[in-house]
Amino acid sequence: MARGLIVDDSKFMRKILRESLENGGHTVVDEADNGADGVVKYKTMKPDFVTMDITMGGLDGMMAVRAISEYDPSAKIIIVSALNEHTIKMNDSTIHAAAYLQKPFDRDHLLSVIDGILG
Repeated sequence: MARGLIVDDSKFMRKILRESLENGGHTVVDEADNGADGVVKYKTMKPDFVTMDITMGGLDGMMAVRAISEYDPSAKIIIVSALNEHTIKMNDSTIHAAAYLQKPFDRDHLLSVIDGILG
């Protein structure tokens, strides 16, 4: 299956995402608790996909998505946030993500979305 990177400032949410991804057959290559670390780890690990929270201290998810997309325009980024897609795009209409999932998310839906974006 695919290799993923989890970027979320909540240790609990990282645990839920990790369990969901691993139980779905994916490998979690690493985790980051802020956007800046997420960008560095993306460049180092080159995962197949990233789950990205939006609301984080320091470099937030919006800026991290932008930085990863500039580095790798084909990056598969799945935004997993308490904010819905409409709210995110209202704040930044230029944000490009492969998918948007609102927390709390359904594990099967997450896995289906990953399968869909990886083709």
